[in-house]
Amino acid sequence: MPTDTLDPDYRPSEDEPFMNERQRDYFRRKLLAWKNDILREARETLVVLQNDNENLPDLADRASSETDRAIELRARDRQRKLIAKIDSALSRLDEGTYGYCEETGEPISLKRLDARPIATFSIEAQERHERRERVYRDG
Repeated sequence: MPTDTLDPDYRPSEDEPFMNERQRDYFRRKLLAWKNDILREARETLVVLQNDNENLPDLADRASSETDRAIELRARDRQRKLIAKIDSALSRLDEGTYGYCEETGEPISLKRLDARPIATFSIEAQERHERRERVYRDG
């Protein structure tokens, strides 16, 4: 669990041991904050959808409302998948495998993890993975 000793201005640095306790704490906090933001937005969306559920007499208004609802539901599905990835990253933190590339086992750069804390591949491995996907998709 996060400790309360982490300085709010702390940023992981290449000058310290990779995935030391402070870095793990930093990424755990970052992941939990991201997850909480997504859940809060989902709750707010649900309230808006419920309030918009009143009878709309105009067909155009009703169609527009249904389109908005479909867009919101797609967004919620993406959010659900993102939460699953965040939960997976939190599990990797608990297991001690967080921050290491699934393909090579090498550390993922701190800059990449800070920008995309759910990353499971190093930049190089991600690019190879995407090239292979393109070949299969286009082939």
